[in-house]
Amino acid sequence: MIRTLAIGAFVAAGLFFVCVAAVGVYRLPDLYTRAHSASKSDTLGSLLSLVAVGIAFGADAATIKVALLALFMLITSPTAAHAIARAAHDQGIEPWQRGDER
Repeated sequence: MIRTLAIGAFVAAGLFFVCVAAVGVYRLPDLYTRAHSASKSDTLGSLLSLVAVGIAFGADAATIKVALLALFMLITSPTAAHAIARAAHDQGIEPWQRGDER
């Protein structure tokens, strides 16, 4: 019973943060803030969902694979967002300033 509630709580929290990331990508004004929203919230949402999967599998070899996948997500998602933002900066894309039109 407690295990099922924990899985549900982690899935709900992960879904919440993925939805926050989606809203951030939709609502924020420029590439830099969108990349920040996507990298932070989406990574957290994915990690929380993977924790739920790890709890569902229990002590099994699949849980080790889930932990490795979580580590991979933790490293690559923010790194990819940083690379995208840096490439945009190198291309001369200016950050949004207050007063700029959307």
